[in-house]
Amino acid sequence: MPPRSRWPEWVSLGEGAHIDDGVILGYLTSRQIQNRALIIGGSSLVRSGSVLYAGTTIGAGLETGHNVVIREQNRIGNQLRIWNSSTIDYGCTIGDRVKIHTNCYVAQYTILEDDVFLAPGVTIANDKYPGWDEAPVGSIGPRIRMGAQLGVNATILPGVEIGPGALVGSGAVVTRDVQAGAVVAGNPARPVRTVAELRAEPGMTS
Repeated sequence: MPPRSRWPEWVSLGEGAHIDDGVILGYLTSRQIQNRALIIGGSSLVRSGSVLYAGTTIGAGLETGHNVVIREQNRIGNQLRIWNSSTIDYGCTIGDRVKIHTNCYVAQYTILEDDVFLAPGVTIANDKYPGWDEAPVGSIGPRIRMGAQLGVNATILPGVEIGPGALVGSGAVVTRDVQAGAVVAGNPARPVRTVAELRAEPGMTS
């Protein structure tokens, strides 16, 4: 682990955490936050070019690719894997064993439950009325339930809930809630089958 003097006093690293050169830990946001502590659990690996803001708590076993950004006021569980050039914006809640692939954007106030997978290029939105100062509601992040998987370049719109174990096809634009275990595809995304049916196809394994 790098010498403690490399990091601001509000940064706490668990035992066995490894931080590459060229990482910024405890970056102070311009937003007003009450708690600026950055806590990173043990056995974590943060690769060069990554910026982790003050005010976030991350469990053990974090592993980042290069140039990852994790903003403030996030609560993140154990064993997050997040690949190169992906961003988690502020105010999110993320469970255990979540995988976020390359070039993903997770908008503010998103909830990702345990074992969720985001393929490369997934975009999660939270603003129903972008640029509208008099919008009737503020930002509403989607909720991606346990074990759901989002395909390459899928887009999830604000406030949508993806049910447990659901599968979102590549390039889909999800504008409404997805039921548990459903497979959806298209723009706008519509149910095409269930995950159980998909696994029952010839050549697929359970």
